[in-house]
This record gives sequence, structure tokens and C-alpha cells, in this order.
Amino acid sequence: MHDFPKIVSVDDHVVEPPDVWSSRLPARYRDVGPRVVHAPKGEVTFVGGRLTVTMGAPGSGPDVAWWRYEDLCRPLMRLDAAVGFDRDEVDLRLVRYDQMRPGAFMVADRLADMDVNHIESSLCFPTFPRFCGQTFTEAADRELALLCVRAYNDWMVEEWCGAAAGRLIPLAIVPLWDAGLAAAEVHRNAARGVRAVCFSEIPPFLGLPSIHDRDHYWDPFFAACAETGTTINMHIGSSSKMPSTSADAPPAVGSTLTFANSCYSLVDWLLSGTFERFPELTIAYSEGSIGWIPYILHRADVVWRENRGWGGLGETVTVPPSELYRRHVYGCFFDDPHGLLSLDEIGADTVTYESDYPHSDSTWPDTRAVAERQMKHLPMETIEKIVRGNAIRMLGLTPDGRWAAAPDLPSAAAPGARG
Repeated sequence: MHDFPKIVSVDDHVVEPPDVWSSRLPARYRDVGPRVVHAPKGEVTFVGGRLTVTMGAPGSGPDVAWWRYEDLCRPLMRLDAAVGFDRDEVDLRLVRYDQMRPGAFMVADRLADMDVNHIESSLCFPTFPRFCGQTFTEAADRELALLCVRAYNDWMVEEWCGAAAGRLIPLAIVPLWDAGLAAAEVHRNAARGVRAVCFSEIPPFLGLPSIHDRDHYWDPFFAACAETGTTINMHIGSSSKMPSTSADAPPAVGSTLTFANSCYSLVDWLLSGTFERFPELTIAYSEGSIGWIPYILHRADVVWRENRGWGGLGETVTVPPSELYRRHVYGCFFDDPHGLLSLDEIGADTVTYESDYPHSDSTWPDTRAVAERQMKHLPMETIEKIVRGNAIRMLGLTPDGRWAAAPDLPSAAAPGARG
């Protein structure tokens, strides 16, 4: 496919540079806010879907980089930036910034790696804040946590994306502990052209209300997203609980089951009535794959039709869940030939593509080759939708697949029209 379209990747990752918070927080918080220190590693285990890492005693080994914030000590890991390394070197080792691929945290190097990979533009999830900002939701000092959320978003818009000529697409985090504050942060960022926000796939796993909450805890946040055309993005692991089968299961079990939380989450959304209350709302599942979706839509429709008398749906879901899916939901994949064979059941207009750079599952630098191999049976019009067109519509990008900041930002053009 000599004219294979440039890819808009809706799931990549950024490792935050050391000064993201120290350069932006008020002076009184710079010594207690997120900052990088160097110390040896202690114990590192990953069993039963749970990663445990401790800091070693001074002088007990070579220093690695750690994020310090309140009581949290979070190291940089090879798994944070695994591309470019031999598979046998992609393990649980802890690293420094100079032991990572520079594209993980430097804009110019990221753009160069995107060029190698046939990537037009890229939406990047956070690393230290975790996939939906859980790090700040779990913090004790909520005033500082809110400042950290805002500082991250400012860095994301002004530096990470602002220096990339539209090729890096901003993805905001919000203060999940307060739906009103979350709504305000959505509006603040939408005013500068941000049309994507992180959210948890299963909020109760974070100690937060579910989307079934009778008091509609999340409605201010959902309303803000609907009003501004901001897509809610839920990455696997954004509930801080990866699927596993037992406390002693090896990591490979959870790695095989990564789609499972996306599956559970989608059922929640389809049967919650949220889309009935917010008909303009759009959600997206990141790195969840798509091959499982046809059965879930079939089963949800059967339950809606046959079990609605006792299933607790009442008047909250008035149309078949599969119809809600095609109106409101985007799936995402990077290596799922079985899902592509079920495209008629899923809907070609609901599927987006990713490279997962720089994580261990990433198809970099072969993302184009993987796409060509797995999509060779599809017409070019459908391929165009999957690898870029749907993402352009979902994220409100310009026709050439780039982010355009709001006009009041320096050197910015008008935002692209949403489809």
C-alpha cells in the first residue's frame, strides 16, 4: 500500500520531564510537590496484578530516578519506555532518564520517532499522574493536588503540545474527587482547544462513585464534556486495578486480560442511562482492543430486550445498547486481526488506531507494517477511517489530522471543526 494514510494514534504515552511541577507550582509547594530524586532500588515485585516497589537504602546500589510526592515514591521503569530495547531487556528494572529513549519525554525526539513510524499525530496519556490522574486523587493535600492537576494540564498544552506544530494532541486530567472542579477544569481547557480528557474505566475501584450513582455524582463533569465536545478517554488500568485471576498469578495473566476492565466498563456505560441524559456525550476506550465488542453488544441487547422487567433498567435505557454504542463510543486497538474481521458488527465508524509508544506492547517502529498486514482485506476508504478519519472526528482535529489550539494561545490557529 504505497499510499497508506498517515496514522493518528489515539493512545500513546509521555514520561513527564523532571521539572513539570517544580517549575510551575507556587514556591511554597516546590519542595513537597512532585519532584525527581535519585536513590537505589529496593524490592520490586509484580504478582497478582499488583506492582510493589520500594526505595533502597543510600549506597545499596546504583541510583535510579524516583518521583517523590507526599508519601509516594514512584520510580521510572523500563516498562515506562520500552521501545528500542531488546525484548529480554524489557523487564521490571528501574532506570534513570538517561537510560530511557529520549522520545519518551522530549518533544523533538518524539516527533522524530513518529516520523519513523508513519504517525501524523498522537494523543498521549500521563505516566506519573497515572492514566486518569489517580495520583492526585489519592493525595492528602487537596489544595496542592488541584494545583498539580492544573500544572500538568498547563504543561501538556503549552509545552508538550504547544511545541509540536499540532502533531501532539492535548489530553487533560481532572480532579476526580470533586465533579464540580472536574467540570471547571474541562471548561478551562476546552477554552484553549483541548477536546480530550482522562477518566477512570471503573471509578469505584478508586473509591469514587460509580456512573450508576443515584445522585448522579458525575453529572457536572459529564455535562461539561458534552457541552464542550470533549471526549472522555478511559485507558486500561485507569482504575488502578489490572485484571488477574489470583494473588499468585504471574503478570502474563493480567497482560493477556487487559481488555477485561474495558469490557466491564462498557457494559456499565451502556446500561447506566448516562447517554440518555447526555445525548451529545462521547467516550473512548484506549488500548482495550475491539475483538470482544460484538458479543457484548449482542448480549447487552438480549438483556435489554428479555430481562428489562427485572434487570433494573426501568426507563433509563430506552433504545438498544448496541445503538447507543454506535452513537457514543469509540474503540481502540493496535494488534487485533480478529476484531477487524468483525468490523461489520462493531461499526467501521467507531474504531480508532494506536501505536502505544513507548510501552512494551507498542508496535513502534512497525505500526504501519502491522496495520497494512492486518487491514489488507479492507477497502482503502475503511482503512482511512480506522487509522485517522475517526480520530479526527472524535478529537476535533483539523482535516490534516493535527491539533489546532484556541486562537488566544500564542501562534495558534482556529480549532478544527468537529464532525
